[in-house]
Amino acid sequence: MTLHMHDSKTARLQELTPVTPGHVGIYLCGATVQGAPHVGHLRAAVAFDALVRWLRRSGLDVTYVRNVTDIDDKILNKSAEAGAPWWAWAYRFEREFTQAYETLGVLPPTYEPRATGHIPDQIALVRRLIERGHAYDDGRGNVYFDVHSQSDYGSLTRQRLEDMRTTEDEAQIDSAVEAGKRDPRDFALWKSWKAGEPQTAAWESPWGRGRPGWHLECSAMSRRYLGDEFDIHGGGIDLRFPHHENEQAQSHGAGWDFARLWVHNAWVTTKGEKMSKSLGNVLSIGALTQDYPAVAVRWALSTVHHRSAIEWAPETLPTAAAAWAKFSSFIERSIDSVGEVGFDEVHSLGSGDLPEGFVAAMDDDLNVAGALAIIYEHLKTGNTALSEGDAQVVRREQLLVRSMLDVLGLDPASAQWRSGLGSGGGSDSAEHDALDSLVQTLLDERACARAAKDWARADELRDRLGHAGIMIEDGRDGATWHLA
Repeated sequence: MTLHMHDSKTARLQELTPVTPGHVGIYLCGATVQGAPHVGHLRAAVAFDALVRWLRRSGLDVTYVRNVTDIDDKILNKSAEAGAPWWAWAYRFEREFTQAYETLGVLPPTYEPRATGHIPDQIALVRRLIERGHAYDDGRGNVYFDVHSQSDYGSLTRQRLEDMRTTEDEAQIDSAVEAGKRDPRDFALWKSWKAGEPQTAAWESPWGRGRPGWHLECSAMSRRYLGDEFDIHGGGIDLRFPHHENEQAQSHGAGWDFARLWVHNAWVTTKGEKMSKSLGNVLSIGALTQDYPAVAVRWALSTVHHRSAIEWAPETLPTAAAAWAKFSSFIERSIDSVGEVGFDEVHSLGSGDLPEGFVAAMDDDLNVAGALAIIYEHLKTGNTALSEGDAQVVRREQLLVRSMLDVLGLDPASAQWRSGLGSGGGSDSAEHDALDSLVQTLLDERACARAAKDWARADELRDRLGHAGIMIEDGRDGATWHLA
């Protein structure tokens, strides 16, 4: 089976057939660096990190582009309110995003272009659109895309133009730009400099000093790094309209085939609402990692299907940390028992070497829940082998479990996470690690007793732990423990 992804444009699973055999080009809409990153911002980065890891495990070369929007209305407005230069404001938060990616073990992209670094590419694209009859200059320094000129406008989101009120993002609308439009549904490609804006936030162009509209950068930069046609364009579901619809219109208007597949991830929500600064319900990575290790945040983001919303609740991180503890404990004990499988060996396993059920799940639109079920099966086999002293099986399961977890960016013995081996909840103390190892041994023995329907022995082990002040909770994924 080959990888199939849900294509947002056709609303169905599509087989990934690379433009260039053996190579996949991906463009992900990255951060608009107007403020500090929160866990909602990191959802797309983590989801596409798993996609990139899986493609590479499947033997494909990947060129992965994730842009940085470092100039737009929001950045100018917020930097002005703070009394900071816009470029310094943008760079500050770009660095914070980079740190957040590193904290969660997100692999760096092949290229991470900035909008301000590609102004000539964007000006060239506007020229091309005007020449091809898809754009017009209002004579006051603004240039707009004529949506009526593009026959497939609305096809990405399956909307009719006559049903639309505007094709601009609400935050990007201002009276000076709107005034020059022939149709209110046309969108800005180039915005003229306005009094009160920093002189440094404008560039010379054939239409006067100004700056690109929000959508223009992605069409220009994706072509720069991936060519006229590439395999996957991604981003949060909220970007489908108008941002991605307008990107597609620009690129098709320029005569480029653009993206073959559109892959969108769902939001992180709190109480059913999208996490956003405007609602005041954001959770920063720094705040989340004060009480729980960063790997618990990564677990919570990695183990839910990318098209399903993640409802962030008080129990999210404790549950993730408990699940992580099961795997980190097994890996730690397997290393103590048979030695550590080398990094190169773990990463050398391709899709043909991994369990069939895991491969089938990942090839089915990155079905991480199905993949995780297979990893749990091998965890159980590994724990049983530890109890029985079967060194050969222990080593094999350490290799398989780590290799599968690595696809999700969660290998406990990786350089990223090995300091947290055996830690289930944010305490890095040696005492906690030692206690967890001892308790896990008894839990594994109890699991074997339950599997053999030796209920008396299972109850005896539970009671022994209870008398020591350790409470056991049985869940769908096995038993977890906490101090009473």
